[in-house]
Amino acid sequence: MLTPEERKALLGHARESVRAAAAGGRAACPAPPADRPALLALAGAFVTLHSPDQGLRGCIGFVEARRPLWPTVWDAAREAAVSDPRFEPVAAAEVDLLTLEISVLGPLLPASALDVRVGEHGIVLSRGPRRGLLLPQVPVEHGWDRDRFLEAACDKAGLPRGAWRDAAVTLEIFSAEVFGT
Repeated sequence: MLTPEERKALLGHARESVRAAAAGGRAACPAPPADRPALLALAGAFVTLHSPDQGLRGCIGFVEARRPLWPTVWDAAREAAVSDPRFEPVAAAEVDLLTLEISVLGPLLPASALDVRVGEHGIVLSRGPRRGLLLPQVPVEHGWDRDRFLEAACDKAGLPRGAWRDAAVTLEIFSAEVFGT
């Protein structure tokens, strides 16, 4: 669990990255606060951008904990601002209007459909090269039950909705610490 100060530092850091990306730059990730070692722990993370008038404005992240949290959030925020293929890049005038949400991911764990708990778990569903990931807050925001959550992951992977029942499908669950501005 991150402290309120660490969460605040990460949210400011993510906004700074979005601001740099929206200005057309590819700024290097600044050094983390020296007094916050939790920000250097290896972690996967997603950054979600919301616009007051458009809703979802971008969401990109890194599932595996391959790098420290600080640069992972920096890169995810930049990519959410300019590389989410569903949206045009964020304009500089939009940055201060956006709401940012960070999801710090726990480890991926093999699971069955019965293990999935709505509101507690995010899911990664895959078959061959196709993969669909949904964060734990998504089914809550949409009022989905477990089956609808699994169907939506199939949709995201480009698989038929009932594919989650297929023995060839791999299902993994993860928890996430979610916070925002």
